[in-house]
Amino acid sequence: MNFSVPPDLQQYLKDLDKFIEDKIIPLQNRDDNNRFFDHRREHARTDWDNGGLPRPEWEALLVESRKLADEAGFFRLNLPKQYGGQNSEDGRGANLWMAVIREHLAAKGLGLFNDLQNEHSMVGNFPDVVMVMNYGNEQQKEELIGGRLKGKVRITFGLTEPGHGSDATHMATKGVPEKRNGVDGWLLNGAKRWQTGMHHASHCFIFARTAGKDGQAVGISCFVVPRETEGLVAESYEWTLNMPTDHATVSIKNVWVPSSAVLGPIHNGLGVAQAFVHENRIRQAASSLGAAVYCVKQSVEYANQRAPFGTPLSHNQGIQFPLVELATQCEMLRLLIRKTAVEMDSMPHVEVEKRIGDKVSMCNYWANRLCTEAADRAIQVHGGNGYSRHWPFEHIWRHHRRYRITEGSEEIQMRKVAAYLFGFGGRKSLTDATVKESKI
Repeated sequence: MNFSVPPDLQQYLKDLDKFIEDKIIPLQNRDDNNRFFDHRREHARTDWDNGGLPRPEWEALLVESRKLADEAGFFRLNLPKQYGGQNSEDGRGANLWMAVIREHLAAKGLGLFNDLQNEHSMVGNFPDVVMVMNYGNEQQKEELIGGRLKGKVRITFGLTEPGHGSDATHMATKGVPEKRNGVDGWLLNGAKRWQTGMHHASHCFIFARTAGKDGQAVGISCFVVPRETEGLVAESYEWTLNMPTDHATVSIKNVWVPSSAVLGPIHNGLGVAQAFVHENRIRQAASSLGAAVYCVKQSVEYANQRAPFGTPLSHNQGIQFPLVELATQCEMLRLLIRKTAVEMDSMPHVEVEKRIGDKVSMCNYWANRLCTEAADRAIQVHGGNGYSRHWPFEHIWRHHRRYRITEGSEEIQMRKVAAYLFGFGGRKSLTDATVKESKI
């Protein structure tokens, strides 16, 4: 398999870099906007007196930069052409492209061009659009996707609950049929937690059990609930390791929606929830890889320049060997991510989970762990400077530490790999597959 970056993708990266240099860096340097990226970044971004939410001027800057990227033709790369994107059968905008681009941007370090604390990038990721494209009816597509791309619709995702995290099949939020004014609908009651973006959402995807028993995958449905619906309340925003927060705890008390609010097949909402998970995980893995590469490169440069007692730090094996191991892991992980991305691009969306779901999980959990280890090592190599917020490593560590939990915890992803490896959950083990191949 050829792992070289295709020539058209290489040119795309050059064009993207030029756009960032010409448009985005000047915007970042204008009017003290650098306060959002230098040692003041956490304070500048956080409205401490408003529940720890993002400051409006911070979010306005992100909107302005995304508008520039959209006008230049970069932001919608991953969307189909019908929505102004460039995704097509030649691979443009598919998983390999996105993996390479996300690594490339994250390897640049912190900046307005790519700030992953809030999934912000000049090349956008659209998991909510993927869900609606695959499961929405025509009216939902027109309202939600059209509105999303015009900046009028913002969707938040309500799956995790105060008492239930990784195992969504035990969710306590319930939906029961109820007709109002002659209209068939559903009455929802329950609660959600870590509902990101609730402070500016126009719509919420709320998942609720509508049939079956706890522990069953079938019987969960996804509802599109307008944010201002009576009974849907953001009770609090949870402060986190990396501030600001936009992660809400939401109560759902006697929330009624018409049957037309169901997204996808009734009682089969987990399939809707998983519509984007593999694409999201491979791209996020690439971002973590890029951030790890940045930490390693910065540490090498610093070790060559810093000369305590008259000798560069890089002459010490105690400095060399940990960075060698990290650099080696980065190289190996890059090959696995790109190989997996190419395989994802070669098969229908629904086949990914069946055939290479374990590889996606390998990429994601290992990349997230590697990034936090690289950031920690960079802090150590830089000594007091690394501990200072004048360098970005503590920010990288705090942000990417989150992904060892939120993209599907590493333990859950390792369990998925184990299911493929040992044949749990009705899967054929790798040993069985090897024996079968040897007999052919």
